[in-house]
Amino acid sequence: MKKPIKILAVSVLALSISLFVLSIGARISGIYINITPSLPVGFYKMVDEPIVSGAYVAFCPQQDEVFDMAIDRSYINRGNCPGGYGLLLKRVFAQSGDTVSIDQAGIFVNGKHLPNSAQLTADPEGQPLPQYRLQAVLDDAEYLLLSDLNPQSFDARYFGLIVRDQIQQVVRPVFTWSH
Repeated sequence: MKKPIKILAVSVLALSISLFVLSIGARISGIYINITPSLPVGFYKMVDEPIVSGAYVAFCPQQDEVFDMAIDRSYINRGNCPGGYGLLLKRVFAQSGDTVSIDQAGIFVNGKHLPNSAQLTADPEGQPLPQYRLQAVLDDAEYLLLSDLNPQSFDARYFGLIVRDQIQQVVRPVFTWSH
């Protein structure tokens, strides 16, 4: 009986090491792996393209109490960004010159209501969510980032605008699939 357990343990260890090496190789080659429901699950590659509406971007969250709460509640992962936050992938929905309104009814960009953007008052465990409010015309360094796929995504509805310095890279889907 000891032999099958030893083989299983060695197999699990080999698989763990292989996945670790694969994830490092992917990151070195500029590939992000998204497993969250905020964007299509799959592989995204860093690209040298301008930040425009509709683009996917990787960004470091700002250090503040909203992101501290997000990491404590496991809305976001730990990582190498300031504050120990993980890099997030979201889609750009507004940029310089766009008029943005955020309230409980949702997010409006230039008067158009964005799908799946209504704020929730509590998360699935019943914990209260921040109720961010905004009515502004974005300046040259401000971006509105969110998920149009997941009505429960932790995004601009709860943390507001992101500034240009937080955006690390534009990313493009390489291979994605549905949840």
